[in-house]
Amino acid sequence: MENKIQVQDHSQEILSVIRSNASPGILRNKLEDYHENDLADIFPELTLAERRKICRILDTDMLSDIFEHIDQKQAAEYLDEMDVKKAAAILSAMETDAVVDVLKMTSKEKRSLLTELLDDDAKKDIAVIAAFDEDEIGSWMTTNCIVIRENLTVKQAMSSLVEQAAKNDNISTIFMVTEDQTFYGAMDLKDLIIARQDSALEDLIVTSYPYVYGHELIDDCIEKLKDYSEDSIPVLNNNNKLLGVITSQSIVDLVDDEMGEDYAKFAGLTAEEDLKEPLKESLKKRLPWLLVLLALGMVVSSVVGLFEQVVSQLTLIMCFQSLILDMAGNVGTQSLAVTIRVLVDETLTAKQKFMFYQIGTEHFQMSLDNIVCLYSEFGRKIHLELVSGSDTSFYGRISAIEKELPSTHFVRVNSGTMINLNHISSLNQNDVTMINGNCIAISRSRKKAVRTAYSHFIERSFGL
Repeated sequence: MENKIQVQDHSQEILSVIRSNASPGILRNKLEDYHENDLADIFPELTLAERRKICRILDTDMLSDIFEHIDQKQAAEYLDEMDVKKAAAILSAMETDAVVDVLKMTSKEKRSLLTELLDDDAKKDIAVIAAFDEDEIGSWMTTNCIVIRENLTVKQAMSSLVEQAAKNDNISTIFMVTEDQTFYGAMDLKDLIIARQDSALEDLIVTSYPYVYGHELIDDCIEKLKDYSEDSIPVLNNNNKLLGVITSQSIVDLVDDEMGEDYAKFAGLTAEEDLKEPLKESLKKRLPWLLVLLALGMVVSSVVGLFEQVVSQLTLIMCFQSLILDMAGNVGTQSLAVTIRVLVDETLTAKQKFMFYQIGTEHFQMSLDNIVCLYSEFGRKIHLELVSGSDTSFYGRISAIEKELPSTHFVRVNSGTMINLNHISSLNQNDVTMINGNCIAISRSRKKAVRTAYSHFIERSFGL
């Protein structure tokens, strides 16, 4: 018998619960069984009376979680429907970066009123984030994190964690600072939990933990954020003081926005939202360019008119004019389609795609077996160390190359370096030595992946 996947329609379930005649207590208990994202999805389907009913039944913490999953523009509209004190309480309990985005969507008068009613901590955090431009990574950070002094004992650190956990739910990673709030390092919650009280806290701190500066441009550091598989990345000011963190969810949203912008540009749009814009707005943006193309077409036609005498004698030529123009467009479309197809085709090997490289105006050909390792410089330039001892380079991103090279022979050991498993001389817990004598550090997040990849490579080599 064929197995069928049963998909639950939570939206209909939630709507039926809300529209039932159950008491407020029963309704609250039932609604709390659903995820905040599911509850956020049904808000546009509710009437004004039903939304007000939900806001009366659910507590502030639950509502704040729901509003974090609602589009900022819609969230601003829903907050405008309720009492201003209630709205301010919800905003005070939300993630700081989400609050900033929602406030941008409210009117100037309402924004001033809501800001005035926020608690002091929320006001302070909002002021810090609002100081960054939209294209700076600091505009995406949140202050929802656990911060502990680095000179505490394990027992004191645990007490501080318990105290802060009541207001901050991002507790999987604990960030350490000095007395003057200078970033010192980080530790995993698990390490702190299993540590003995007489253990030195210093032994648990990773002082080489990755970080970014708040004023760094998103485009400049997005690759760095993607490379680290951490729950949170600390954000520092220019004096190395800890301001907040970039969560993994924010990183996902950033990458999604970046991909959306690239897709929009590919389609000739200024933003991804332009795909859904009204016809009037679309015409306003595109009509001028269409007129320019029309003018250029008329210029081409006038050039053809200069050869009127030739055409009058050889009228057969005119039969090919439209054919040539159509073929030019078809060739361009097909070339673009083939190029994209090659780039995304997973059936093509990396050797087939990377056989030819370009350095400036020079092209060269090589076998992938000749590569010992690859490492990036400033995130843009890729250096190749070859078996011959020579070094060459070309422009690109290590993250893009990682997707193309065969995982059976190449593995990423840190944010900016990939190695050829076939050219490993020795592998230790913290670093790997290549046949050319280079010792390369393995990042903490990639240790397991490197060991697993090398183990599978050895098994394949010996036919195990």
